[in-house]
Amino acid sequence: MIVYGKQIFFHLLKKYPHNIQEIFLAKEIDSKTFSHLSKLGVKITKLDFKKAQAMARGGNHQGFFAQIKPLQQTPLKKMLDFSSLLILCGVSDVGNIGSLVRSAYALGVDGLILEGSFSLKALESIVRLSSGAMLDLPFYCSTSLLHEIHQIKQASFECYGANMGGENICSFVPSSKWALFLGSEGGGLNKKVTQKMDKILSITMENNFDSLNVGVAGGILMHRLVSYE
Repeated sequence: MIVYGKQIFFHLLKKYPHNIQEIFLAKEIDSKTFSHLSKLGVKITKLDFKKAQAMARGGNHQGFFAQIKPLQQTPLKKMLDFSSLLILCGVSDVGNIGSLVRSAYALGVDGLILEGSFSLKALESIVRLSSGAMLDLPFYCSTSLLHEIHQIKQASFECYGANMGGENICSFVPSSKWALFLGSEGGGLNKKVTQKMDKILSITMENNFDSLNVGVAGGILMHRLVSYE
């Protein structure tokens, strides 16, 4: 897995140096930093502009790349010991997922469940777009979410779905153990998932406007739920 960008690179260097397998540099760095990198005992390769742009697929790499060990999922059984979960049902845009992961980690949500499987390229993008938070937040990819909702409930989670026409999040008091379900960008939560929810929650809006990006809506909902803990 290749990640790039100065912020993520130095986040890795500080918290997960043992996960770095190779370093690629497309800019000159000071001798102190280079000496520190050399002590990791991994190969350091210098890239020219063309190779760097190709590796970043045109993204803003800022001259720093790292090949890291693949992300490891947390088993569902362990996830069920947590007190709060963000569960993304059919959310496919990596920008939205990255934003939600970043908010979840910053706000103190314990773990993330993603419906479906994700390619290496998608996971690389999520790591970058979450500003590295994906490296820190325990996650699990579910291929049978409808079945696993039952296990989540059996573990004493209250399940909250986000949709229009639900209870106002501003006046809602959550359980001490909760899971927030967010649906896809276009269709929201599907009917089968919605029917399994303990509560449907909504964000009251003004100006006759009823549309929020899932990343923005998720951030608001998580903040409200966490603030009651």
